[in-house]
Amino acid sequence: MTSSELQIEAIIDHALAEDLGRGDVTTEALIPSGQQGSGFVVAKKEGILAGINVAKQVFHRVAPELKVEILLEDGARVEPGSKIAKVSGSIASILKAERVALNYLQRLSGIASETNRYVARVEGLPVRIMDTRKTTPGLRSLEKYAVKVGGGENHRMNLSDGILIKDNHLVALHSQGLNIKEIVAKARHNAPSSLRGAPIKSERRSNLQARQPQVEVEVITVSEALEAVEAGADIVMLDNMNLEDMRKALKSIHGRASIEASGGITLDNVRAVAETGVDFISIGALTHSARALDINLELEAQ
Repeated sequence: MTSSELQIEAIIDHALAEDLGRGDVTTEALIPSGQQGSGFVVAKKEGILAGINVAKQVFHRVAPELKVEILLEDGARVEPGSKIAKVSGSIASILKAERVALNYLQRLSGIASETNRYVARVEGLPVRIMDTRKTTPGLRSLEKYAVKVGGGENHRMNLSDGILIKDNHLVALHSQGLNIKEIVAKARHNAPSSLRGAPIKSERRSNLQARQPQVEVEVITVSEALEAVEAGADIVMLDNMNLEDMRKALKSIHGRASIEASGGITLDNVRAVAETGVDFISIGALTHSARALDINLELEAQ
């Protein structure tokens, strides 16, 4: 079993312990242990499916003998009434696993569906929709997986994945008398060996820089963006910048760095942001504000 599989198993076990407590007293009081049945997992709203294999794992963690037949795979577009999976076996076991399995399926499908809406809004434009670290504590790996199912891409999985100099880093270092050029140089010099040699994720920069640690700098003004590029930043994040200033920043930078737009991005303005020519658009709402997709279990007793 891989480390990723062990992590998901641990997440599931924690959720089951949280939900079951000392046991499902209602089911244990009412449902005979030997009663068999089956149920269909059914979508109630339109969206993109994500997390069906996680839901299957939940049923099997409660009772390995349950039969789970997956009818639709992750990435499928579901409509109201779409049958996603069939679960057969002990009704008591199905009921004990039902809520946790559906919670994961609804949450991840909601993220995939929201991501897909953003991706659809920028269709035809050379821009990538990306997530952030604004995820539910403990569920990051699953939520970022759902973003990819929806057609988006992952930004840093965690703080060890890359150097991103944010506003509070700058505040702390400016107070020590360092300017942006010195800060970028310090970050690159002190980067761990694991980051050295990592390829720069951009077509804008020459492959000659592929052996150096990639450095991204967050800025809020056009002048800061230009200063970051002149300091050698590989990626400049335009944080909460209006469209006019974004266009000015791109014109000033003139292809010398990759550009990421972040902050204040909505379905209403994402295409306009993409049309400025930025390379990436990172959106915290993909994970922190996605509405769960309505999915339930329709049980049939024998």
